[in-house]
Amino acid sequence: MSEMPLFDRLQSQGHDDDERVFRVSEVNRAVRHTLEDHWGKVLIEGELSDVRRAKGHVYFTLNDEEDPAQLRGVMFQSDVRRSKAPLENGARIRFRGTLSLYTARGQFQLIARSAQLAGEGDLAAQFRRLREKLEAEGLLDQERKRPLPALPRRVGVVTSRTGAALRDIIRVASERCPVQILVADCRVQGEDAPASIVAALELIQRVDDLDLVIVSRGGGSAEDLWAFNDEGVARAIAACRVPVVSGVGHEVDITIADLVADLRAATPSNAAEIAVPEREALQRDLRSWERRLQQALDNRVGGLRLRLERQLRPLYGARRVIAPVRRELRDLQAQLQQTQRSKQRARRERLAELRQQLMRMDPRSVLRRDQRELAAITAKLRDAGRLPVRHRRDRLQTLEFRLKGRGRPMVQEARASYAELCAQLDALSPLRVLERGYAIALDESTGRAVRSRSEVKQGDRLRVRVSDGEFGARVESHD
Repeated sequence: MSEMPLFDRLQSQGHDDDERVFRVSEVNRAVRHTLEDHWGKVLIEGELSDVRRAKGHVYFTLNDEEDPAQLRGVMFQSDVRRSKAPLENGARIRFRGTLSLYTARGQFQLIARSAQLAGEGDLAAQFRRLREKLEAEGLLDQERKRPLPALPRRVGVVTSRTGAALRDIIRVASERCPVQILVADCRVQGEDAPASIVAALELIQRVDDLDLVIVSRGGGSAEDLWAFNDEGVARAIAACRVPVVSGVGHEVDITIADLVADLRAATPSNAAEIAVPEREALQRDLRSWERRLQQALDNRVGGLRLRLERQLRPLYGARRVIAPVRRELRDLQAQLQQTQRSKQRARRERLAELRQQLMRMDPRSVLRRDQRELAAITAKLRDAGRLPVRHRRDRLQTLEFRLKGRGRPMVQEARASYAELCAQLDALSPLRVLERGYAIALDESTGRAVRSRSEVKQGDRLRVRVSDGEFGARVESHD
């Protein structure tokens, strides 16, 4: 490469008496251009330290693991987003980028464009060796791979039940066509992931009427996806009794599971799209088959019709013989129908007559008729009896009025006589005599009044009644 003009001037002016004084920025820019021209693309590896992040950019120091040497570096935000390597202290990273100079500080640095773990080269070699081994055994042959069922009903999914891949598969499948999704939970990352995936594959195959299996997980780094590059997982997928769709990582990620599976999907969502048919597409296919079936049926019926017509042609001449017989048969049929109608009409009239007779003889009709006659007779009797009763009532009211007019004086006279008799009786009453100080002696045994001393003897018990009551007494002497 050609040298920078600045350095040409620096070398040429070194022999002049009047040396030019350069500014610091000029020197730094010249050094930066020289580095970028000579080290425009560099692949460098080391251990990270002093990692810090600012506004999406990552600043770090790359250390040599054998000699005491360091190199400052930076990876800008857009490149950080694309990188899958963990940019952390202590990580051994292989960077691809450009050597440059930060002119503001005169700091020599690496501008990193991409990063990967330093061990990824070993992983690539392992991937290549396993692929060659399985390919030699025929596990990657297209002839071995099975077609997917056109209309699956039970779809097994081998993935983590907490991952986003499962949610994407369920969402896409439910939007396309209703199928039953059975999930075999497993680990999809880490040292235990391969054994967990194999166990989940064996478990899901125990389900009856299983149509196909989706082996899936979301995107990640090469280390995150390495469980799907395991030989045991590859052989378990190849030995699965139903077709297997592999949807691991993103479209750029290719694993051994993708190569061994019956069909590879770019993403978990794409795996669901491949495995589950679209409802509208099925309906279009069904309508197409209906049209084709209808057309085939029409063609078949048309052919049979032509064949039938050819076979009936010899019988067309017999129509002249059959026509008179057919007309006679129609006439007889018409006569028979007329006779049947006449008989039915007569029977219908007779039935109506019998029904009327039956209605007249029906006890309910007779009872209703008798009830109507009884009601009429009752009304007549009621009307006939009302006039004498009314006359007698008027007579009784007249007699009652007269009796009241004549009875009042008689009652008053009787009351006055009764009061006089009561007064006389009261004057003659023994009680009045008792009130004047007299007493009545009563024999206690007989209760009769003692009128003479000869009616008692000494020792008899008496009851003496006075005006306000009675008291007992005994005859002490009898002189």
